[in-house]
Amino acid sequence: MCGIAGLWDPDGSTSGAELDHLVGAMADALHRRGPDDRGVWVDPEGRVALGHRRLSIVDLAPTGHQPMLSEDERWIVVFNGEIYNFPVIRDRLASEGVTFRGTSDTEVLLAAVARWGLEAALEVAEGMFALALMDRRERTLHLVRDRFGEKPLYVGWVGRRLAFASELKALATLPGFAPEIDRQAVALYLRRNCIPAPHTIYRGIMKVPPGHRLAIRSDQRSGSAIKPVSYWSARGAIEEARNRPLDAAPEQLTDELEKVLSASVADRMVADVPVGAFLSGGIDSSVIVALMQQQSRSRVRTFTIGYTDPAFDESKDAEAVAAHLGTDHTTMMVTEADTEAVLPELAGIWDEPFADISQVPVLLVSRLARQQVTVALSGDAGDELFAGYNRHAWLDRLWRRASDVPAPLRRSTGSLLGAIPPGMVERLAGAEGLLPARFQVRNPSTKVAKVAKVLAASGPADAYASLTTHWEDAEGMVRGRTAGEEWAPWPDGAEWPALPGITEEMLWLDLVGYLPDDILTKVDRAAMATSLETRVPFLDRSVFDLAWRMPMDVKLRDGVTKWILRQVLYRHVPPALVDRPKMGFGVPIGRWLRGSLRPWAEEMLATDRLVAQGLLDPVPIRAAWEQHLSGRRDWAYELWDILALQAWIETWRPGLGV
Repeated sequence: MCGIAGLWDPDGSTSGAELDHLVGAMADALHRRGPDDRGVWVDPEGRVALGHRRLSIVDLAPTGHQPMLSEDERWIVVFNGEIYNFPVIRDRLASEGVTFRGTSDTEVLLAAVARWGLEAALEVAEGMFALALMDRRERTLHLVRDRFGEKPLYVGWVGRRLAFASELKALATLPGFAPEIDRQAVALYLRRNCIPAPHTIYRGIMKVPPGHRLAIRSDQRSGSAIKPVSYWSARGAIEEARNRPLDAAPEQLTDELEKVLSASVADRMVADVPVGAFLSGGIDSSVIVALMQQQSRSRVRTFTIGYTDPAFDESKDAEAVAAHLGTDHTTMMVTEADTEAVLPELAGIWDEPFADISQVPVLLVSRLARQQVTVALSGDAGDELFAGYNRHAWLDRLWRRASDVPAPLRRSTGSLLGAIPPGMVERLAGAEGLLPARFQVRNPSTKVAKVAKVLAASGPADAYASLTTHWEDAEGMVRGRTAGEEWAPWPDGAEWPALPGITEEMLWLDLVGYLPDDILTKVDRAAMATSLETRVPFLDRSVFDLAWRMPMDVKLRDGVTKWILRQVLYRHVPPALVDRPKMGFGVPIGRWLRGSLRPWAEEMLATDRLVAQGLLDPVPIRAAWEQHLSGRRDWAYELWDILALQAWIETWRPGLGV
């Protein structure tokens, strides 16, 4: 795992020495991504410079140093990530007469490009990566991002030079970097609590979308548009998988899933440094850890964050799973003070606005793990592939029932439910002992709020949008935004694969939106801020293909989410240890905003402050804040969007021009 950066000067007006200095500073801004080594390469003709910061994982020797030049000296690369099947590719290349200086996956990928070409090398490579590859013969710079979006890559014109990097903070080191906030992106952020690719918070700077690459040629004019080209399509892969449906008994499907997932886990355990895993005690992370421990000759090191608030604490569940599997387990209990201590760091780590509050525990568990290991496997993407979110289980069923009710009555019922104060819902649902335990549910006010949104929706697609939207009138809240130029919060309907039902459509949208833009961004930034590499076994093409070939009724059965994944886990862990309501990886931010964080929030949400910025309409924000403080409605996540944006503005001081 590493950080990459670079510059392309199409005019050739920047000297080699200056390019070396500028790109060296960009790379150094990414030192946490790569504390072990540093390298800069400058094209002798003075037009291109590549920078690299290395976190040494495979081949710790100098033969793994980057930027790395191919044997024929045509290609030079800076690479961030891992190619998990590099031993197989290496053997194939060796059979064709290719020799190697070291043992790194980067050298293998570079040799594959030199031997077979970029397209063929990308096709065979299984991994997570962002890379910059200079073809010195054709005078072309290639920028590539992995299929699922595990590794980030930003690119844009800064003055007359094209700049790219793993994080925006590297671009911010460049002289003349003074972009303005993109107000359309702010509106999208308020809906999604993150900014989806290809957009960024800044005008003129883009994220390379997952599965895409850019080619910058010698005749590229300064400031001209650069269009990403897809080299892998999630839509195409899903449609191809669905054309080969699996018709087998559940036991056979369970066998196949365990085999494929075990192989993926094994590939991701290969490293020349200590490897561990995050363990929440939920289905996904427990499966990964169980398969790790099954294949390990020693006790796998596992790590968990716990909270003193039982509504958010899974640490005891994780400890029970760890004890059964025999892992070397470490738990850290997080207090309100621990959270307060990291708040000032968040905007600097996520260097564009990001408001998934679980960023806090992910950052803390990454720090905990880094004390003992350099690589940690995670259970991310299990929900998106095997129907693990609560909405996957009930939205289709609820909508079928609700659609029989006349639309005006259904919508008015939804509005009435949404107006019930959360405190009243908690009392009526038995959270305070008014009902027997068997009738009580976890987080009843949250569930009622979701039902209210669905009932008020115009259709199933609108219901999904409402469930995943934070601020419903996000566009109206952003001042100075150009009306009529709204960006869709998910792919256009014409880009969707042909899918048979609501649940499959939700899985698609989660896969291409929520997963890369929120989940993977969160994990990458949190882990890299601690110089920890994270690996995601569920995001292997073989696992992905198998998941989409399986019938839906083995993923979601009788209201039970991830049914087939549970069957794999039950072979290793007793059901009683893992069968419980899904909690998610959050923090009690709603209560904290009414408590110790209230003074800070009051300052950030002050009307005078918002008016002076001229970015957001303070009226709905202040109304939400007052309702939250009074307990009339829980606005915790929506308010955290505003607070994270405000903290980011305070940290980075961006231009706010219209």
